[in-house]
Amino acid sequence: MEVPILKQGDILIATVQAALADSDLLQLRRALVERVVKARARGIIIDLTAMDVMDSFASRTMREMAQMIRLRGAETVIAGIQPDVAFAMVQLGLSMGGVTTALDLEEGLAYLHRKFTKTS
Repeated sequence: MEVPILKQGDILIATVQAALADSDLLQLRRALVERVVKARARGIIIDLTAMDVMDSFASRTMREMAQMIRLRGAETVIAGIQPDVAFAMVQLGLSMGGVTTALDLEEGLAYLHRKFTKTS
């Protein structure tokens, strides 16, 4: 399943609309890392609101994606982790390890706008 990636100013927004297979996660990672430079994006928001499951591979891939995007010069925010998903991640010892998270897309956008205003 392809994840839509929208551009809003200097921010890319990837909205995951259902649980993703491992191959879909790898395709999303590749697409976002490539689009950062093409779109001259300063920020990426990965909206996981519709995801109701996050396994260790998905968690690790999200962390790696954020690190790759940081190396390309942009900031990543993961938004919308559902309460049950957060609970399961903690129980399984999974972590986003240094990746900024936000309650929802709106909070993620506000965070990036504040961050960009401070650094401009």
